[in-house]
Amino acid sequence: MRNTPQNSAPAYFAGAKDGRGRPSLPERVCGGAGVLARALVVTMTLVALSATALGQSMTGGIMSPPSNVRPPGLTNVDIVQHLNEQIPAELTFRDETGKQVRLGDYFGKKPIILNLVYYRCPMLCSEVMAGLSGSLKALKFDVGKEFDIITVSFDPKDTPEAATAKKADYIKRYGRPGAADGWHFLTGPQESIAALTKAVGFGYQYDPKSGQFSHATAIMILTPVGKLAQYYYGVEYPPKDLRLGLIQASQNKIGTLADQVFLYCYHYDPTTGKYGAIISRIIQLSGGVTVVSLGLFLIILFRRGSHGDVKELNRSHQYVR
Repeated sequence: MRNTPQNSAPAYFAGAKDGRGRPSLPERVCGGAGVLARALVVTMTLVALSATALGQSMTGGIMSPPSNVRPPGLTNVDIVQHLNEQIPAELTFRDETGKQVRLGDYFGKKPIILNLVYYRCPMLCSEVMAGLSGSLKALKFDVGKEFDIITVSFDPKDTPEAATAKKADYIKRYGRPGAADGWHFLTGPQESIAALTKAVGFGYQYDPKSGQFSHATAIMILTPVGKLAQYYYGVEYPPKDLRLGLIQASQNKIGTLADQVFLYCYHYDPTTGKYGAIISRIIQLSGGVTVVSLGLFLIILFRRGSHGDVKELNRSHQYVR
């Protein structure tokens, strides 16, 4: 009887050589290892998300100075979030065709992006609209299909003709069919403007010397029934955050299963206007994925190992005969 050297490979490596003469794993082992490798990749990805989330949690939110220390022209300029509050559906405006409409006419089935600008704005409003247009192009969701947009001027001097020109410009930039039916440009009287800006917490101030408005920048996401769900500050809006915000506002009526998994691990932070990771949930999910993947790995090894033992037993019976 020959003794196997202590440093020799196990029996199932014997005779299996790769192109360089080295022992190679049989297919049944490689298949299980592939499952384990994929599990490790998923786990490492989730751990990386945890590290990113930790970094995010160490940064502060958006803050504005108290009104008593602001410059005189910016005393009333701020944004106060009114989350979960209802937008007055009875407020009347005129659309880009000059037709009188109620805000409630746009409520019903889809989530809505609401943004407040004025069409004569020489600089900042154009930046807001350009940032929004860029984010919309990166979204797989289509305006008019999965969600609508309401752009409202807070300048009572703006006219439906100005709204028509703005709409034509941005619909052309967006370039997707059906967008004209879902993107609405409104103008209205001071009473409706004041009521709407108060409802969403949008502060602005008119400068009679320049004839322009001082204002902050943000867009809001509304639920299909017109309740304020989220605020996004600045002039650039991450498409990933917008997508998740629209999905949540729709009560998960749009989006995919992958979006639901992502929303399980991330939540909207009102102080930053962005989504941040929930570290405990990522760790919990990564642990679950690891356990399930290891279980599948062991099952594959067991089944393929059992089949190999049966084949070896059949061969030995043939030799005995």
